[in-house]
Amino acid sequence: MTEPLPPLLPPPPDADAPTDLALMPTGETARLRADAARNRTRLLEVAARLAADRGIANVTMEDIACGAGVGKGTVFRRFGDRMGLMVELLSHHEEKLQAAFLSGPPPLGPGAPARERLRAFGAAVIRHEHTNRDLYLAAHMDANRQRATPPYQLRLVHVCMLLREARADGDTELVAHTLLGYLETALVDHLLTRRGMSLERVEAGWCDLVDQYTSRCTGRCTG
Repeated sequence: MTEPLPPLLPPPPDADAPTDLALMPTGETARLRADAARNRTRLLEVAARLAADRGIANVTMEDIACGAGVGKGTVFRRFGDRMGLMVELLSHHEEKLQAAFLSGPPPLGPGAPARERLRAFGAAVIRHEHTNRDLYLAAHMDANRQRATPPYQLRLVHVCMLLREARADGDTELVAHTLLGYLETALVDHLLTRRGMSLERVEAGWCDLVDQYTSRCTGRCTG
């Protein structure tokens, strides 16, 4: 069972396109929309490459514009500001992770027992965010905004679904938020960099937490 994938953050309207597309031929409208999607993808790919090379903190909107061969104003119109860019870039990175836990091979994807999928999910998130550490830290500086993003909402729905499948006790949504709190970028980074823990130890802690919740399975879950 897989829940439907909520839409990622929609791209802003193409600032270079005419405002009244209804007056244009259907084929031209489709072409403009395809061009806008390609332009957005190119900007995100350039941003991802620059972030990987020098760290997101050292990437400016002008750097992205130069790398994509467009004006700086186009980048600002597309993403609004740096935070908007980082949220979109985060969604861009998460597409692969989402595909893995929604439709990839087990135990992360469908086909494994719910507890095994939960254990694999946490390990995958920890390693995925550690690989893109500076981007996630920068984008998650505003915790309230982070929890309102589609990627977080999808993770919440997914964990709730697996908790229900495991017939875990308690308020499902509150338990899911608690579990996701363990995976928050700032906490994991603190444990890895400040406390000197290994990825393996942090992942083992996640699995212990999952086991504690899913071992109490009498089928009286709520939410």
